[in-house]
Amino acid sequence: MRKNYKFNLLLVFTIIMSLFLAACAGGSDTKDEGKKDDTTKDESKTEDASSDEASEGGDLVIATLSDAALLDPQRSTDVPSANIQTNMFEGLVTKDRDSNIVESLAVSWEPVDELTWEFKIREGVKFHDGEDLNAEAVKKSFARIQDPDVAAPRAFIFEMITDVTVIDDFTVQIKTEYPFAPLLAHLSHPAGVIVSPKQIDLEYEAMKDGKEPSSVMNEHPIGTGFFKFESWVPGAEIVLVKNEDYWGEKVHVDKVTFKVIPEGGTRVAELKTGNAQIIEPVQPNEVADLKNTDNITVDEKVSSSLNYLGFNMDKKPFDDVRVRQAITMLVNVDEVLEGVYEGFGLTAQGPLAPGVFGFNPSSKPIGYDPEKAKELLKEAGFEDGFKTTIWTNDNQQRMDIAVILQQALAEVNIEVDIQVLEWGAYLANTAEGEHDMFILGLSNPVGDADYFLTQLFHSNNKGVSGNRSFYDNPELDKLLEEGRKEIDETARQDYYDKAQDILIEDAPMIFMQHQAYLSGVSGDIEGYWIDTSGYYKLQDVKFVK
Repeated sequence: MRKNYKFNLLLVFTIIMSLFLAACAGGSDTKDEGKKDDTTKDESKTEDASSDEASEGGDLVIATLSDAALLDPQRSTDVPSANIQTNMFEGLVTKDRDSNIVESLAVSWEPVDELTWEFKIREGVKFHDGEDLNAEAVKKSFARIQDPDVAAPRAFIFEMITDVTVIDDFTVQIKTEYPFAPLLAHLSHPAGVIVSPKQIDLEYEAMKDGKEPSSVMNEHPIGTGFFKFESWVPGAEIVLVKNEDYWGEKVHVDKVTFKVIPEGGTRVAELKTGNAQIIEPVQPNEVADLKNTDNITVDEKVSSSLNYLGFNMDKKPFDDVRVRQAITMLVNVDEVLEGVYEGFGLTAQGPLAPGVFGFNPSSKPIGYDPEKAKELLKEAGFEDGFKTTIWTNDNQQRMDIAVILQQALAEVNIEVDIQVLEWGAYLANTAEGEHDMFILGLSNPVGDADYFLTQLFHSNNKGVSGNRSFYDNPELDKLLEEGRKEIDETARQDYYDKAQDILIEDAPMIFMQHQAYLSGVSGDIEGYWIDTSGYYKLQDVKFVK
């Protein structure tokens, strides 16, 4: 009876999670309701470009801020890279526009027992190199991402998986170490895609020759997706082309070019002149101008991501909680976000966004309190201040925030040098812990507290895996480990409530904002949307006559 009880509870919780995930995308409001109403009207125009006749073919151009860092989906960690990969690769499951888990390379799935799920694999699917998709290919992909020699930064997402068993050519069973409620959500993560088994073999051959993991895939990634890789000129552009042999509904455009244009005004000019059909991000101060431009709309999506100012706790004086709390108290987050983002997005109460499982609406962040901050700095021995640095990449909002923080900290004699790094170097150097303070963000494609909090704060994930604050708290580690094993929804929430209270008190970072993704979209196309993780959805994009 005990086993049956757990199994039934798993089924009930799976249903609850599916219903919850369906609500994730629409669970947040912006700070400025007028802005949201205007944008909603724009979104409908983007989805249905009046009554214009849609056409097949054409070359789509997207002007974006940052280049991809890595094209290997199992080893990259950033949104610019995922934006390319999610249009070339597919996993067993994916999420639709309403954040429901839906079929992709698996056509069905069901729990066998409390530890095992069985997946039926779609037949007749080929990788871009002509290799067949089958159960062995699925097993091989999961073996690679879990291989310590490959050192996949996102391997922790699947560390609960103990076995992937091939039942027949198109059936696999995935077994976990313990009942894991968000398994399907984890399988929808961009790191969980299935890659070409032939390319995996070539990767291992290259590693035997002393090359780094990803050396093969980064030059020519191969998945099963509706677009195929054509070329990459680092720092300039990445080109994908239509997969004519795609198993499902084929894309409408012939080609998509991701052009790297760091300067916002130049991206706007590209959109206005018709040299690009989509630009992202749109700077908040550019929204009004674009909305007043004929044949252009602005698409807004409040995200499940977090923008934050992190402290490197392996460096003094940020190993002292009083210093971290004091700096947090010196920053008026609402004013910063209003000034920099002009009201777009949501001020963060803690690490999790509304709509993400585990979010605690009762969380009370450390507030703005300059006088208390001065007291804490005095207690910590820094009454006269100190010198430090803030790192950021070449994102205009982050650079603007760095300047505001620099000015705020100068009021208590903390002298801040701002350093702006190119995106790839920024990721690499913060992973190595070479920074003091840094401004960064993290998306949450899984929609669950386990993925987000484990990545940012578990001590096992210091550095490249996501914990760039180098935070180490055994009590928090234990809460996160117990939370991921708990199947009861109420009990899981309790673990994450306690975890968020600890994180707010320990202040390894300033939780700033759940940003709104702003895209400029030409009226020459329809069908574009962006999800709550900031990933471009291009399968339905088409030009209109």
